[in-house]
Amino acid sequence: MTIAPGLAGIPVATSSISYIDGNEGILEYRGYRIETLAERSTFEEVCWLLLTGEMPNEVQLAGFSSHLARHRQLPDRLVKMIEVLPGKGHPMDALQAGLAALGMFNKPPDFRDPNEVDEACVKILASTPMIVANFERLRTGKDLVPPDPELGTAANFLWMITGVKPDELAARVFDIALILHADHELNASTFTARVVASTEANPYTVCSSAIGALTGPLHGGANEEVLDQLEDIGAPANVTKWLEAKLSAKAKVMGFGHRVYKVKDPRATILQELARQVFERLGSTPLYDTALELERQMKERVGHRGIYPNVDFYSGIVYAKLGIPADLFTPVFGIARVAGYLAHWREQMQDNKLYRPSQVYSGLHELPYPELAARA
Repeated sequence: MTIAPGLAGIPVATSSISYIDGNEGILEYRGYRIETLAERSTFEEVCWLLLTGEMPNEVQLAGFSSHLARHRQLPDRLVKMIEVLPGKGHPMDALQAGLAALGMFNKPPDFRDPNEVDEACVKILASTPMIVANFERLRTGKDLVPPDPELGTAANFLWMITGVKPDELAARVFDIALILHADHELNASTFTARVVASTEANPYTVCSSAIGALTGPLHGGANEEVLDQLEDIGAPANVTKWLEAKLSAKAKVMGFGHRVYKVKDPRATILQELARQVFERLGSTPLYDTALELERQMKERVGHRGIYPNVDFYSGIVYAKLGIPADLFTPVFGIARVAGYLAHWREQMQDNKLYRPSQVYSGLHELPYPELAARA
């Protein structure tokens, strides 16, 4: 057998949820270009699109948004559980634990019952931001901010972590950021979701498992590391020396390169424009100038190898300006990507087959058993 490390290029599922052309820099959700959705849609619309395959009409969108708002209140005992989690622990661990625990408060849906499936999806989509926001407030010793049913998912999350109603620009920028992260074909965490779903596990477990895969720095955790990297570089004038040292050591430059894209990630292009708008309104940050210089020099040095900015490169800069703590960057990724996990869960259950890949064994055979006293 021939091994493809990391299953690179090996198709393992048929899906109509998202499409990527890495050579042309194209990303589509259900046939709609990501640029169009970012410009014209809301996160709630995109959630509906991913889950159902169609854009909602006005009545459907209003009902869906209202349904999400009604499920934003976490069970009291779940809030108490979040309160006793170690405040110094990473919020991603709190999110993973919170989603798993959420399933204990809800009857596992029958995946053959469309109504039960829909209800479970709404509960998870509505509760995920609440778990993150509650952990953020409780670990810092602040009072919980009650959700506002008049606000959308993005604006309500900013309100709950900061206690300040976001202005229109901040809410819209964050809403677009959620759209950009909602799905991305069979990435590591989405593949995890489909593998766990194939066992017929409930969707709370499916999403919790996928969040576990998202914690890694080679996947969702990269956006937090990009900000640390830019702070380590400092001023734009330091980029040349810093980059030369990195490239000489063959070390990874966080926020650059992608397993699929051989051109600039289209989501990075959109986020870069969002950063420009935010800094124009709220004041720039030296880190943005450093990021621009780093991108310029990386293009000169390694652009010919298809190494360009990915979605993580500009997202952290935008989030920081919106008042989101650095260790919440990856949980924000998870808040958005849960929509994709649920869409893949639903799709997997339509014609489910348990994932059971094979392996190439590299060990020994027929070893003589050594008695305990004779072992070295």
